[in-house]
Amino acid sequence: MNAALLEIDQLSVRFGPTTAVHDLSLSIQAGEKFALVGESGSGKSITALSVLRLVDAATSQGAIRFEGEDLMARSERQMLAIRGAQIGMIFQEPMTALNPLYTVGNQIVEVLALHEGLHPHAARARAIELLTRTGIPEPERRVDSYPHELSGGQRQRAMIAMALAGRPKLLIADEPTTALDVTIQVQILALLAELQREMGMALLFITHDLNLVQRFSDRVGVMERGKLVEIGSTAEVFARPQHAYTQRLLATRPQRVVQPVAADAPVLVEARAVDVNFAIPTGWFSKRQFAAVAQATLQLRRGETLGIVGESGSGKTTLGMALLALQPLAAGQVWMGDERIDNAERRALRAMRRRMQVVLQDPFASLSPRMTVGQIVGEGLALHQSNLSAAEHDEKVLAMLAEVGLSERDGVANVLQRYPHEFSGGQRQRIAIARAVVLQPEVLVLDEPTSALDASVQQQVLTLLAELQRRHGLSYVFISHDLAVIRAMAHRVMVMKEGVVVEAGETLALFDAPQHVYTRALLAAAHLA
Repeated sequence: MNAALLEIDQLSVRFGPTTAVHDLSLSIQAGEKFALVGESGSGKSITALSVLRLVDAATSQGAIRFEGEDLMARSERQMLAIRGAQIGMIFQEPMTALNPLYTVGNQIVEVLALHEGLHPHAARARAIELLTRTGIPEPERRVDSYPHELSGGQRQRAMIAMALAGRPKLLIADEPTTALDVTIQVQILALLAELQREMGMALLFITHDLNLVQRFSDRVGVMERGKLVEIGSTAEVFARPQHAYTQRLLATRPQRVVQPVAADAPVLVEARAVDVNFAIPTGWFSKRQFAAVAQATLQLRRGETLGIVGESGSGKTTLGMALLALQPLAAGQVWMGDERIDNAERRALRAMRRRMQVVLQDPFASLSPRMTVGQIVGEGLALHQSNLSAAEHDEKVLAMLAEVGLSERDGVANVLQRYPHEFSGGQRQRIAIARAVVLQPEVLVLDEPTSALDASVQQQVLTLLAELQRRHGLSYVFISHDLAVIRAMAHRVMVMKEGVVVEAGETLALFDAPQHVYTRALLAAAHLA
């Protein structure tokens, strides 16, 4: 075998007394697709960032050799010449990684000017060429767009264009498809594979999505708590995993946890021919109406989970917000029992809020960093059950936190006094669930509640939701682009495309025999068809 393009030899990375990466060794050949997998906190991203020497406040030992030269011995000035030109990187969250104050074209031009010394006009032409190559529509116009003006998939493509601007020999992709729809994930991976073959570069793919690893990589390394516990060809590792942790990861797929709905279960929520429109500016003084949801009709019974699936922009979340009376309707009606809520007065709407709660996609963004967990979970109680004494209030909050697995018994100390940033992603989602369920609602709207979680943590949250549903008779509107999760959780499913419900039915029957071409495309992209 030829000398490795990248060789990591006995790398250890410590943050004070904590070891994040422990004696890790691996190599990547030129032109190879290598995946590094593991749960959050396993050390995957720290390893990738260490290659580029981008880990702050850490003590590192070992060697990282790129084309035979030890990067650990390079000066910061020498590393500046390597980053982007020799080794490119695609970061996990493009909305954070891209500068919101500059157009995507300017950010690509900056890389070209730094590493290739191109004149601004030539750099702009090259930026348009890169955007074209990465599949962004209307690249001549999009080159002047700001990150917030692009969709999630387009922002990720712009990040890829930036990473490829210096024609690197190694591209590091850190969770490049985590928040994207399944069809967009397939497109991004196909694009990376095509560019990798075309440019002959090696690819280090960081992810916790084992389905993507199996379809995309040549070899795979598995990390657990900072250690590389298994490495080998992807086919071999998936077919015959040797380490217990690898076996557990491969076995952790969403398992169906659905309880049957009682035959006489009443209808709790009903939407009748709901339309939601948004006014889109088309000029200084002109606007056009954009139909975000068109003629959506649904029913939700007590104890039932209704899944709503579709790509970003399909109208899933808008419909969910309409059901909560958080989004005005252009037409149609939303009923809760025998009460119409889309046009209800404020007092009636406030009473409805206790009966219908929401768990949002990003628990870190939806939980106030200035409030303790006790304040967050108890906020709704203070509003809707103001007659409770302080002791009764705290007792209810603690009981709810214990029910979602956040108590002293679960190894979580002083939970009421702690802040959201002190918890993991899965624990933060449990806090968000506790905040909603403490009011004993009848209906929960769950908007992508597991999209950013590892597979094992995802299954824990799904199991918790199923148990809460069984115990409290809850009804769920479960919004997701993850079809495996919907298959595990939903009694019935609705498929939305461009604001329209194109197919609906009992979950397993619809997944086994989809009728609409769009549903078949979604299932094929998720490898569920």
